[in-house]
Amino acid sequence: MTGSNLDAVLEQARRDRARLDGGAMGTVSLTALGIASVVGAGIFVTTGTAAAQFAGPAVVFSFLLAGLAAGVTALCYAEMAAMIPAAGSTYSYAYATFGTFLAWFIGWDLLLEYLFAASTVAVGWSGYFDAMLQSIGITLPHSLTNAPFQDNGGVVNLPAIAIVFLTCGLLWFGARESAKANNAMVALKLAVLLAFVAFGVFYVTQANWEPFMPANTGEFGEFGVSGVLRAAGVVFFAYVGFDAVSTAASEARDPQRTIPIGLMLTVAISTGLYVLIGVVMTGMVDYRQLDVADPIAAAVRAAGPSLGWLEAAVSIAAVIGLAATVMVTFYGQTRIFMRMASDGMLPDRLGKVSGRYKTPGNATLVCAVAGGLCAGFTPIDVLTNLVSIGTLLSFVIVSGAVLVLRRRRPELERPFRVPFVNIVAPAGMLSAAALIALLPITTWIRLIVWLLIGLVIFFAYSKPRSEARMAQVASES
Repeated sequence: MTGSNLDAVLEQARRDRARLDGGAMGTVSLTALGIASVVGAGIFVTTGTAAAQFAGPAVVFSFLLAGLAAGVTALCYAEMAAMIPAAGSTYSYAYATFGTFLAWFIGWDLLLEYLFAASTVAVGWSGYFDAMLQSIGITLPHSLTNAPFQDNGGVVNLPAIAIVFLTCGLLWFGARESAKANNAMVALKLAVLLAFVAFGVFYVTQANWEPFMPANTGEFGEFGVSGVLRAAGVVFFAYVGFDAVSTAASEARDPQRTIPIGLMLTVAISTGLYVLIGVVMTGMVDYRQLDVADPIAAAVRAAGPSLGWLEAAVSIAAVIGLAATVMVTFYGQTRIFMRMASDGMLPDRLGKVSGRYKTPGNATLVCAVAGGLCAGFTPIDVLTNLVSIGTLLSFVIVSGAVLVLRRRRPELERPFRVPFVNIVAPAGMLSAAALIALLPITTWIRLIVWLLIGLVIFFAYSKPRSEARMAQVASES
């Protein structure tokens, strides 16, 4: 079973490169794709929350621990992506390794996961955009910047809908164009964040780092060593977007080499940046004052009027950076949509690729409409409670797939091999499983309800179509 499934997935990957813009992204663009996803809302918001509520200045240790956990999983992704350079990422790896059902399970869950993740960031982007406009004297109506069904709600969140359609529009017009736009947005975001580090270091007060690791309050997770561990779990969710790099396999230049490099560079650069931001931010202002929506800007304000220009730059970087995160998240979702449809799991129209733009236009349109509705009419706290489990399940599956294929198909060419695989792969599985266990019950309820819906579709529609389609593909490979 594994052999025929793997052959079919490899053949589909070859066909995807022919109909998509194969070679559109090199190492730089792939790394920027990952950084756009990882260095998003996490660095502009979560850094302050983790320091203020859990770890104090020792949050830098939390970033290192989270980066290490992400790194071991990224190593597993790198081996799978180099061996199976398919656009479907975890969905395709699961199909090749475990078969139809698990592939459907993770693909079906990731479709909703990516949708909610992109919508959540779009709503966050709307808040930053509204604040930026207010800083220059432009005030948008409350009813048009807030979703209904919440306290003090509005009618619709129009800016959130606008950024969804704008980013999906960029994706529609081509991978190269999207990559160029993303590269520019990431470059600007990194420049501003590095400027914060370079100028902010001169406003660091050593007293703000004392004590570097505040004493535990007596409750697990409230400072001390347990607080560092709790904060590591919180900030880890900022890292989960690195798997977006693997969804670009069919549009990457020399994917067996560039995808692993892009994955490793994403985790390394992002971890380094989070650590630098954490060190400088907690040195500029007392960590107890960082539990705000804009902790980096709060640190700049604490430095006084001499860094007023930097506060404005941080706000602009947040707006542009979050827009890049929205676009990259939808990019991943459209490629999984396309791959599942091409395998017969979903209607064929969703797998159709535009001959002119070489992008899955129908899948992109569906994502734009669904994402716009979610972002425009759903409160952010509801969306936030519905993300993360799909990505963490992906981490478990990919780490497990590396071990399974090492045993079942040892003869396969592996341009990249996970070092110390019997230690690294289980570590990736355990770290993700531990975080899954800590997720709120609402996330589990959503998963179960969504899975039950998916089971009906799978057995009534997807399973027979997919098995016939992939058997045909395998016979033609």
